[in-house]
Amino acid sequence: MAVERSGGADAARTLALLWRTPPSPKLGRKPKVTVDQIVTAAVAVADREGLGAMSMARVAHELDVGTMSLYTHVPGKSELVDLMADWVLRERDLVAAGTWRERIKHYADRTRAVYHAHPWMRDVSMARPPLGPGLMAGEEFVLAALTAAGLRPHQIPMAHRAIEEFVHGAAASEVDDQRLAAATGESSDSWWRARQTFWDDYFDPERYPVMTSLWHAGAYEVQGTLADAARTAFDYGLDRMLDGIEGGL
Repeated sequence: MAVERSGGADAARTLALLWRTPPSPKLGRKPKVTVDQIVTAAVAVADREGLGAMSMARVAHELDVGTMSLYTHVPGKSELVDLMADWVLRERDLVAAGTWRERIKHYADRTRAVYHAHPWMRDVSMARPPLGPGLMAGEEFVLAALTAAGLRPHQIPMAHRAIEEFVHGAAASEVDDQRLAAATGESSDSWWRARQTFWDDYFDPERYPVMTSLWHAGAYEVQGTLADAARTAFDYGLDRMLDGIEGGL
């Protein structure tokens, strides 16, 4: 799976674009498109066809303008990917209400929703994130919630990092499952049903005694679909993480 590296372009130019710092005015004709129009079109292409299909030429075609019209505003694909990622992160529309735990769960749900609405986000590495309004709003939201929890200042960045890694990692895994189902026409439930013979023909209870014990105890019984089970596991994992953070106060 190809991964687009966010933060891989010229720093000064990318930051100016993320924060929509207008360039020095130039004489001549009025530009045919704006940065927002370019980003919106790029997101639409990636939503329909994937990030790999998104190119400056493809976006120009979407806008019915010449490719060079885009380069007047956005230097290239690397900068555009940063703009796209930050743009969709704005959709979280985070609302600071409830307890600190409720706010973290709200952040987690809204972030997961972005990945599901825009599966191509799975292909954007956030190791060097786009430092724009969309990303920074989420950072401030989580930091404020953790501050309200009563954590000491040096604990907050560590708790923040743990939450970010868990939420983004889980969301990416869910998107992988969603994509596999779309690409193969087979759901995860169907995939596992087709491999039921594994347990009778290959699984050795003596070699895997703990797994066998859990199986007999009903630990692997799934209520609903595997997607439902994934959501339950996500909620459980996040709750236990927040319990741990709270226990460290």
